[in-house]
Amino acid sequence: MSVVSHRQGTLVNDLLEDVARYCPTNDLLLTCNIPEQVSIHGTGLKTLHRFENANAKGFGANHNEAFKHCDSPFFCVANPDVRLLNDPFQGLLASMDDPQVGLIAPRVIDPAGNVEDNARYFPTPTNLAAKMLHVDEGRYPVAGQAPMAVDWVAGMFMLFRVEAFRDIGGFDDRFFLYYEDVDICARLWKAGWKVMLHPGVSVIHAAQRSSRRNPRYMAWHLSSMARYFVKHLGRLPRITQES
Repeated sequence: MSVVSHRQGTLVNDLLEDVARYCPTNDLLLTCNIPEQVSIHGTGLKTLHRFENANAKGFGANHNEAFKHCDSPFFCVANPDVRLLNDPFQGLLASMDDPQVGLIAPRVIDPAGNVEDNARYFPTPTNLAAKMLHVDEGRYPVAGQAPMAVDWVAGMFMLFRVEAFRDIGGFDDRFFLYYEDVDICARLWKAGWKVMLHPGVSVIHAAQRSSRRNPRYMAWHLSSMARYFVKHLGRLPRITQES
């Protein structure tokens, strides 16, 4: 389980407490992207490996580096602001019985219990314009509790089959921040792997949404969007439940 902290020690400690409570046998790989101001503890965890960067790296680069230390068949990427309601891995791993599943994610809810749109359609200029105009929020239709194929899942919680992650070379670290999750899902589908959402498994996420308040983050968001469109627009697979 790979977690990257950007002076988010308090959030990290909350997440580590959840992991220790519900799934303490997980190996946790913690990357401090910039110097921490809060002491981070891992009481109750079987294994906690901590790495400190001399220079800040992007989302994908940090998780790719952590992956080098993964000796499990599965690799989980989780944001520090995720909280666990129970052990999500039992249900998620059961869906990995299908050897074509390369990535699966739980349903994500906010602290108030509202369902977030962590499963989405591949972005296009048309559906992004519809979302900006509040014509269509672009939410993926989710019904029932059974795992389902989706275009892409957001990066706050992703469980990869190691074979699939390695097959496509992990995240494209040219995306410093934003759209690296869309890109990796597109590349998984193109390489013959499935991307799935399991609505019967949930985690909590308190979204930061920095790009809506900080011009620097907004600039990263827009540049990553442009890179994604240059790379994938017009060359995306059509995903159905029979995919």
